Amino acid sequence: MTIEVFSERKKVLGINSLGRIGKLTLWHHVGRRYFDAIVVNQGREIGTSLEAVAQFIEKDSTYGQMHRFLYGIYAKPMIKIVDESAGKLMIGETPVTILRQARNPKDIPWREHGVEVVTECTGKFIDPTINPEDAKGSIRGHLIAGARVVINSSAFKIKNRAASMPDDAVTLIYGINHGAFDPARHVVLSAASCTTTGLAHMVKPLLENAATSVILTASMTTVHAATNTQSVLDSVPGAGDKDLRKSRSFLNNIILTSTNAAEALSQVIPEVQDIGFMADSIRIPTSTESLIILNATFQSSPEQGITGNLISRESINALYRQTAGTSPLLHYSDAQNVSSDMAGTDAAVVIEGQFNHTRTAFIKADLSQIAGLPEEVLRLVPGGKIDIPVVHAKIFGWYDNEFGSYTNRLGDLTVHAHKSLR
Repeated sequence: MTIEVFSERKKVLGINSLGRIGKLTLWHHVGRRYFDAIVVNQGREIGTSLEAVAQFIEKDSTYGQMHRFLYGIYAKPMIKIVDESAGKLMIGETPVTILRQARNPKDIPWREHGVEVVTECTGKFIDPTINPEDAKGSIRGHLIAGARVVINSSAFKIKNRAASMPDDAVTLIYGINHGAFDPARHVVLSAASCTTTGLAHMVKPLLENAATSVILTASMTTVHAATNTQSVLDSVPGAGDKDLRKSRSFLNNIILTSTNAAEALSQVIPEVQDIGFMADSIRIPTSTESLIILNATFQSSPEQGITGNLISRESINALYRQTAGTSPLLHYSDAQNVSSDMAGTDAAVVIEGQFNHTRTAFIKADLSQIAGLPEEVLRLVPGGKIDIPVVHAKIFGWYDNEFGSYTNRLGDLTVHAHKSLR
């Protein structure tokens, strides 16, 4: 096989796996046309020929045909087979090479194809502490295979609880903390998850606004579309599986499960570490588009007290409306939306203004229950009890967990990282 070696000026992207995010990442960069060429590693044969690969890339049950999704209803098919044996396609104006041999990242010939940045989309290599030579594979294997930076399309998960995050690994969300990328230091990146991406863009405006910057406690539930980690029909749980619900049919069930969005959020917005933040997930039988329900409790202004409107539904909506006016990554809507309206929407999150609401109340705190509080303080408070004015807000945000929100932000981060290397 003849391997094409690109010059240093050629911008070549590597994508490992044509799963949901890998395939849509290919769509994103074909449409974006920042990279001069793309190399996709699937690590195995697909169907009976390269035509099967082309059809898989072109057609999608959620977004329709690629050419129409990217360029409109009158667009024409844009994939041509150039070289069957070498796995070469031309997609629009972008040459794409499909590799079908290596499964272990260290064995993928990125160097020979001039790839500098790789997006790791298998969902399997998520531990940045694993040795790059590991026989079962490691995200760091991409580096010894020639990549200068690898970006994981999911959150990191370190299996060894005694291990700490390596200094050269970092979690970045575009529009939140992507500016923290240091090409002289960071070589293994995580773009977090789709839910963390949407949540971060909901929380950041609250923390940056004086009236809402002090969050006493918060929780989040994502009503999330199904993913390929779930079973079409009931299946036998795998050895060691702890979440038995995920082996139940996603076609027939609303499934309660967990999410690491709160933990990942604290990595990109450190202020969250001071908040008692809980997060969970409810999987529903849809193919994409998800909803974040954010609950946050704020302490009211002492001057405003229980009757004031310093934090209200109107002020919360005004804050997000203002943010939407300055950031293209957060959208605000007063329309009565349903989930399918969000398919493909190019935004980290779309705030559902009509459904947001707040309640004001007093929290009655018994100071005698606070350990270590000096007796002289208790004597100053009649009955040892005080009323703390608080506002509880419930804020709703839509996000297209596949293409519109997550894949686009992953693409933004990928381009940013590549530009930083130049």
